[in-house]
Amino acid sequence: MNGLLVSAIVTISLALVFYTIGVWSEHKEKVLKKIHAVYFGLGLIFDTTGTTLMSIIAGKKDISNLTTFYIHRFTGGLAIMLMLVHFLWAIYVLIKGSEKAKENFHRFSVIVWGFWLIPYFVGMFMGMRG
Repeated sequence: MNGLLVSAIVTISLALVFYTIGVWSEHKEKVLKKIHAVYFGLGLIFDTTGTTLMSIIAGKKDISNLTTFYIHRFTGGLAIMLMLVHFLWAIYVLIKGSEKAKENFHRFSVIVWGFWLIPYFVGMFMGMRG
């Protein structure tokens, strides 16, 4: 396993850890706090970094299953965009949002997190298949 692949796996895994901590701690506490936005931001940074590294690796490989590759690429790009919207919305809610908005934010968080898992597991499946 080369260093670039190890770096990509570590950063994607850190994205999962940080994003999961942010989403589920916010969901459990039932109110959005600054620390949750920090975790969302860290998840976004590590996911974007890991995705960039994986794209570099994929560019060097012969992709045998193009359908799975394109599904992964589409859902991964959409997941990063959703994470960005989620992060920016969290900042907005923290600065200008009402208490009700802070209390209802967790519903969107869980949806984005659940969607983010699709490209995470598709990518893992693709990696295991070679």
